[in-house]
Amino acid sequence: MTAVPSAALPLVAAAVLWGAAAGASLPRAAYRFSAPSGETWRDRCPAGHSVRGWIGRGRCEQCAAATPAGAAAAAADGPAAAVDGPAAAVDGPAAASAGDRAVTSAVISYGPRTLPMSLVTAFVCGALAAATGVRPELVVWLLLAPVGVLLAVVDFRVRRLPDVLTLPLAGAALALLGPAALVPGHAGHWPTALYGALALGGGYFVLFLVNPAGMGFGDVKLALGAGAVLGWYGWPVVLLGTFAGFLFGALYGGALVAVRRAGRKTAIAFGPFLVAGAFVGALIGAYAA
Repeated sequence: MTAVPSAALPLVAAAVLWGAAAGASLPRAAYRFSAPSGETWRDRCPAGHSVRGWIGRGRCEQCAAATPAGAAAAAADGPAAAVDGPAAAVDGPAAASAGDRAVTSAVISYGPRTLPMSLVTAFVCGALAAATGVRPELVVWLLLAPVGVLLAVVDFRVRRLPDVLTLPLAGAALALLGPAALVPGHAGHWPTALYGALALGGGYFVLFLVNPAGMGFGDVKLALGAGAVLGWYGWPVVLLGTFAGFLFGALYGGALVAVRRAGRKTAIAFGPFLVAGAFVGALIGAYAA
């Protein structure tokens, strides 16, 4: 791939900033959606305090205010983390032991760390901007990319892909690509995006029927959105992105077997690799268009 033209650098920089900000807002949602089987999402932190909202870092201010070490950390963060009552009062300069501080740190922060999610999302958005340029579908990619990162993180953590994310992702991809197809300068084809969604979703559904233990139904629903993104650039990109996803999954599974962290029949979360395959396919399709 050639270097990014200097005229496109402001666009790439803006996309990186957008990705960094969007990624920094994902940890709380990632924690809440990483719920045990049978639960829709989490509504409490590990210590049992209520978790409100979906956007922001994974940090429980009630935990921060409930212990001496946490209160000091909360005070350092600003007035929003102030102690709520006398039960959280500091007893003295040596009130928190090393063990207390370790427990407090583990409870105050929950879910994935903010910096890695911000960096990954910034990279994804910047790469998409560099490959797509000023074409109208870039707006669609930048809106969908944080959701893809969120789904990959949740599936990697608990091996589940929430319907509340996968199905709207597919619907949003098709709904947003429709107007993009009406704007001059686009490089895709909306009907192929629709057919790609149906084809990839149908293909994954067949795999689910053949081997339910190896392919979850959440992957089928995620494949609808991935197929729409890949189909925008045509059938060769659908095939390329699909192959890339399976290749990444095979390499990861093989690495786990090689280091003896899994057996040949161990099931792995496939959502992250499906998302990665769609990302690679979209990059190549956008660059080649």
